[in-house]
Amino acid sequence: MPSSGVKIICVTSRIRLLAADIDGTILNPQFEISPADLAAIRRAHEDGIEAILVTGRRHRFALAIAEQLGFDLWIISSNGAITRSLSGETFHRDMLPARTAQQLCSLMREFRGSTVLTFDTDDKGAIVLEHMDELNGSIRRWLEKNIQYIDFVVPLEDSLSRDPVQAMFCGKISRMKQARQVLAASPLEQEITVLRTEYPVRDLSIVDVLNLGCSKGHALKRWADYRGIHREEVMAIGDNFNDIEMLDFAGMPFIMGNAAEELRNRGWSVTLRNDENGVAAAIEQVTGTTTCLGAR
Repeated sequence: MPSSGVKIICVTSRIRLLAADIDGTILNPQFEISPADLAAIRRAHEDGIEAILVTGRRHRFALAIAEQLGFDLWIISSNGAITRSLSGETFHRDMLPARTAQQLCSLMREFRGSTVLTFDTDDKGAIVLEHMDELNGSIRRWLEKNIQYIDFVVPLEDSLSRDPVQAMFCGKISRMKQARQVLAASPLEQEITVLRTEYPVRDLSIVDVLNLGCSKGHALKRWADYRGIHREEVMAIGDNFNDIEMLDFAGMPFIMGNAAEELRNRGWSVTLRNDENGVAAAIEQVTGTTTCLGAR
């Protein structure tokens, strides 16, 4: 008998598309793909299930993870703004208009030291900021890993001669909550999508500002429609707030055992943590003919 609070969901339909987040999902706390998770994803691929990575990372920064899977696939990057193959073929781009980005920089002037712009290029200038003085350790380390792509521009608006992929505001959770409140109170909210990713253990929050209607969920639906795959045939696995739209779209949504607590009241199945091969556990539950899933 299931323990109290466990909901049993019986899955009988076969999935055709597996959409998986990277950080906090495929990657364990050591930022590696566990052998069990890797084997499960490869088995799904061998069984004819298409896999697609859906991440907040830039395409270039996601490639190293995608290449470890060992087969050709597509990547939805920058929270839905770019859909591109492992080999570099572009399916869709959804840029933030430069005019909107300029208004955003003006609106968020008090957060100027926490602002990062990203552009769809693979050379210097893919990441633009004024300085790193106010960015905390985790974001600073990410920037140091991407130093070859960074350009420092003062004022930031001078970089906006073209449409950026997105704007990012990075900092402590309490500080980024203030940033979201400013955005929510602005008329500019009608022209943008605001997504957040939070890591409480690191006291880190990333607020992504994208073009209106741009999200992981919108991009995943667009791809599924193109591939002729119904949402009931889509399985999605995520762990954070920027995964919500993707999980809402998927017919078989899973959140990781390490997912943000606020996501647990949405009726989605909960798999094991990312340090317990949670991706493999979720895949194994739905790749059989009829499987009963326990949602905690």
